Parts: sequence; structure tokens; C-alpha cells
Amino acid sequence: MTKPLISTELAQSSTAARVIAVTLDSPVERQSALHQHARGQLLGARRGLLSVDAADHHWVVPATHAVWIPPDCLHGLRSHGPFHGWSVYVTAPACVGLPQQPCIIATSGLLREAVDRAATWDDGARDQRQERIGQLILDEIAALPMEPFGLPLPDDLRLRRITQALVDDLADNRSLEQWAQWGGLSARTLARRFISETGFTFSHWRQRARLLRALELLAAGEPVTTIALELGYENVSAFIAMFRRTFGVTPGRYFITGL
Repeated sequence: MTKPLISTELAQSSTAARVIAVTLDSPVERQSALHQHARGQLLGARRGLLSVDAADHHWVVPATHAVWIPPDCLHGLRSHGPFHGWSVYVTAPACVGLPQQPCIIATSGLLREAVDRAATWDDGARDQRQERIGQLILDEIAALPMEPFGLPLPDDLRLRRITQALVDDLADNRSLEQWAQWGGLSARTLARRFISETGFTFSHWRQRARLLRALELLAAGEPVTTIALELGYENVSAFIAMFRRTFGVTPGRYFITGL
């Protein structure tokens, strides 16, 4: 388990500032074991995918979105590769009016800018300007749409090991049979349990993980051809066809249409 982003005392405090924001760029993977604290938490990545456990929810979440975790909710996370992320910690009284269950929200430029500003403050008392920015962060959390956008993770530890390895290297094109052998179970068991635990077939789960990563790379301005090759597609046409089947538009038009 890596070092907490804020101290245990601050994570449990109801008397310190209502909103505490933190950003972190780490050259190594970040992994946080299951834990809980009195403050609510909004967490996200600047780039890369996160695996998040929160209560009975298990998701892979792209950098275009964030996860809201209510106060006293058991949760943990793992980054895939170096961690470039941020978190906002909110006192329990200030969580009134915010979602009462773990959920995924689409982040906004306004929220990200406000978090970056708040992350520069110390732990002392807030002045009026800082309080207004803190309230803006709370308003954005309350107003931004909740979305069923994360990719569910399985509970079976053998399947979880496979999905973590897949997300670590989305260009890995090993077959279901090869992954089953690597994971120490039969191909039939892998196929059956994947559907029962995630709602996706193995191939559809892998495609979805690739597309979530593609959204982040598109938002960062990466060329479509580069994205297709990075994600393991044989050619750019195959990637564009898969993207269009899932989102209804081509990669080049996704953000133009405001989806």
C-alpha cells in the first residue's frame, strides 16, 4: 500500500477545511488497499486508467471521469502504470446533497481547474476567496451527471488478475484460451464467469477497456492511427469501426459532437 494522499487525521477530521484537494504525479504505480474515512472523496486521474473498488462496485475508470466515494465507504484503487491523479476530500456535513452511493461522474474543465487551484493551498484556515472556490467544487460534484461509464471488474481473484494484466497492456492480443491457461483455469470457466461477474463477454470487456483508454487519448489530442496501434488493433479501420459501433460516431467526431 502506498502512502496516503493526506494524513489519517485530516481524512477523519470534520473541523479542518470543508474541502481539501491534492494532486500527485508519481513515476510508479499507486495501489491503495481497502480502507475508509469520515470524509467523502472524489478521485480521478489526469491520464491513464484506474481500477477502483468502492462498496460493492468494481470499475475501470478513464481519465475523462472521476469516482465519488461517500463518507465511511470502504474503497481502494490501483493505477495502471505511473500515477498522475488527484483527489478532493469533503467533510461529512458538506456531503449533504452529494450522491449517497459510490458513482462515476463526468469531469468538467471547471472542476479540474478548481481542484488544481485548491491543491496549492495549505491545511490552514480558508479565506473568503478560497471558500468560494471550495463551494464551486462542491457545486460541480453535485451538478455533474452520474454516468454508467466504468467497466465492471470481476470478484473472482483469478479473473481479477487477468483483467488487471489486460488493462496494464491493452495491446496484448492473447486469446481467451491463452489467458485462461495463464490464469490457471479452463477456457470454458473463464468465458462463463466473465459473463456472470461483469455482464460482458471476455472479448467485449477487452474492447470496452480499449475504448475507455481511447477516449482519454483522443481528449489529449493523439492521432487516431497512433491510438489504434497503441491499443493493439491490426489497422486503423478496425479501430474506427469498433469505436463507431460503440459510440455511434467516428473517433474524430466524438468530442466535436459533445458526447
